[in-house]
Amino acid sequence: MTTNSPLLNRVLNHVDEKDIVGLASDLIRIPSFKPDETPVATFLAEFFHSRDYRVELQEVEPGRFQTIATLPGTGGGKSLMLNGHTDINSLGRRWKRDPWTPTVEGDRLYGHGVQNMKGGLASIIIAAEAVRQSGVSRRGDLVVACVVGETQGGEGTYHLMETGFRTDMAVVAEPFGLGNLATVHAGIVHMAIHTYGVTGHIRETEGPVNAVLKMTKIIDRLQSVEFTHEPRADMPLLPRLNVGSIIGGIGSEYVLVEPPYIPDLCTIMVDVHFVPGQTVESIVTDIRRDLDPLSEDDSDLRYDIEIPVPSSFKGGRRLVMDPLDVPIDEYIVQAVARNHELVTGNPPNVIGSVLPSAYSANDTCHLWNAGIPCLIYGPGVVRGNEEEDDSYAIISEMVACAKVLAVTAIDVCNLDKLTGYEDVS
Repeated sequence: MTTNSPLLNRVLNHVDEKDIVGLASDLIRIPSFKPDETPVATFLAEFFHSRDYRVELQEVEPGRFQTIATLPGTGGGKSLMLNGHTDINSLGRRWKRDPWTPTVEGDRLYGHGVQNMKGGLASIIIAAEAVRQSGVSRRGDLVVACVVGETQGGEGTYHLMETGFRTDMAVVAEPFGLGNLATVHAGIVHMAIHTYGVTGHIRETEGPVNAVLKMTKIIDRLQSVEFTHEPRADMPLLPRLNVGSIIGGIGSEYVLVEPPYIPDLCTIMVDVHFVPGQTVESIVTDIRRDLDPLSEDDSDLRYDIEIPVPSSFKGGRRLVMDPLDVPIDEYIVQAVARNHELVTGNPPNVIGSVLPSAYSANDTCHLWNAGIPCLIYGPGVVRGNEEEDDSYAIISEMVACAKVLAVTAIDVCNLDKLTGYEDVS
């Protein structure tokens, strides 16, 4: 497509489908489960260094790196961050294709991690590349933040904010689907709930207390917890609780290979997605209100709630993600809406709560809490189906997303801090 602006056309002409598919494919080939994203970080650092970005390979925790790349502006303008995470979800057991071999089938790019969110990550990088290659002047900095640990609660973006790094605005390219401008999402807190028993051999009829059996009472009661909250019409199914995993065995290491012995420790991981107005404290209070009567009725049932989850569980979510509710009249929201219509010829589908995606959370919450106006705008994906776990990103949406964000970068980065937007050549 072309616009009436020769300046913007110069940028759009540098968004190439082969470049996006090629970069996304390179990213798919590098497994990057949390907290092992460093190989992707070093790959991207080399990518950006070779193209004259200012690059920081940032150590989030010992041996764990993320890549922050900046195209400096000439000065006096507003800065924009394009944010995407490098960590990927766990691999399901029903993949039919090789998950680490990118495969193009029509408008689909298959490969594990492309759906969350290496497709969006490729889009924001190519958007920045289009700006760089076009040679169009920018007053403000354009930052590409390739962060770690989003699926842990936003470890990388939270760390970036803790270092004092700021931009004037931001877009997070989570896969909410082209044309969906998300300014609302749920909060998320993870907790571990432990039950404690007394070990002994199965031959003993008195004395042992089975921690796993005690946990079954906890799990059953959690299904009926009623949370104190103000309902949200734009997130009608919240709050929600899910028991996501369970482990029980003998001792602090959960020994699993001695079933004749009674397990004395059992742990479940519990996820609560919640709405504005709820707090971690109120959520725990509501849960304890339902669980404490179990202990009152059964003196052998002892439980604890632990937040954050124990560090011994590798990759566990340690951070709370607060609910997000960004006003839709923020400049960055309206800029993406305007440029989406400019590029695609169609107005946005949704501005606000994008369901069901709004029932989860992402790094926008940490940006917003740090005072950075932001939104979610990324390409569409499909996360498998009833027959397979093979996931794919929609290539045409990756391309369109890159174009919209490239134009938005020119828009935002040429906003004068005092006088507003000025066209440049």
